[in-house]
Amino acid sequence: MRMVDNTVYPEDLPDAAQVVRAEQAGGPDVLSPAETALPEPAPGQVLVETAAAGVNFIETYQRGGVYPVEHPFVPGTEGAGRVIDVGEGVEGLAVGSRIATSEAATGTYASHFLVEAAKAVPVPDDISDEQAAALPLQGATAHYLINSTYRVSPGETVLTHAGAGGVGQLLTQLLKAKGARVITTTSTREKAEIAQAAGADHVLDYQDFAEQVREITADAGVSVVYDGVGRATFEGSLRSLGVRGTMVLFGGSSGQVPPLDLQELNARGGLYITRPALAWYLRNAEERAWRFSELFKALGDGTLTLSIGATYPLAQAGQAHEDLENRRTTGKLLLKP
Repeated sequence: MRMVDNTVYPEDLPDAAQVVRAEQAGGPDVLSPAETALPEPAPGQVLVETAAAGVNFIETYQRGGVYPVEHPFVPGTEGAGRVIDVGEGVEGLAVGSRIATSEAATGTYASHFLVEAAKAVPVPDDISDEQAAALPLQGATAHYLINSTYRVSPGETVLTHAGAGGVGQLLTQLLKAKGARVITTTSTREKAEIAQAAGADHVLDYQDFAEQVREITADAGVSVVYDGVGRATFEGSLRSLGVRGTMVLFGGSSGQVPPLDLQELNARGGLYITRPALAWYLRNAEERAWRFSELFKALGDGTLTLSIGATYPLAQAGQAHEDLENRRTTGKLLLKP
């Protein structure tokens, strides 16, 4: 049954939910469609009918066993849709509310998912379902990186990696809106064109990028590097930094960075290094509201444009993972039930 403004309506809900799950760790082929009982919202939760779900690299690590998970495992924490049921004590959301989240309590690779109401962000009317599903994780990541981990000021020169990727394109657009000069890296000419279209001032190949950064900056180096690639770029990222520069390692798509001798930071100019994650920057309702209100505003006024690289039927989640791991895609990948 449904409850709206504390009034219960005995309308029928679906009998079952469609999900994609893995029974064991493995390659993309372990993801297979299944039918499960429709989840029921606990106190403080809402049940959402999925409009679209975001696909993120961390889910390939979970599926493959790099990050241990319990099986059967339904991936996904990011999605958007319409509330169809609410648990006790929920305030601010009702049946029919459109929401987005990057913090779902259960897997969003599904026709329906649960999320704590406090972690569900209301979606403005001028934002589409696809935009709402594509924005939360990568958008909030880009926002915290440049506003909180290292707050970029106008005129600063910044290096990012994977400039044609989902986070990379958002970083470039938000950095340019701040008045920063953006240097980024890509792996192909096609991806370089995408990064340039997002507004990057300089687009470099990964090979010898640090030397090119030093040349562009007249050997001064950059104020900050935002590095989500990890092992393959880490050394070059450090060499790209100026004195007292900040290394922000927020991911490891090429593999995890090996242990670092902290004396290296001194030898290279008194550098700073940090390893943040989104969870530490969505600590409360106020922080969450701040980030998403700015992101939705940027989408609405055209400051920010989302690149949705591909949309897959829910049952083809394995193909989405394969394409993501083999770098066949640019922009955001979505699943639709």
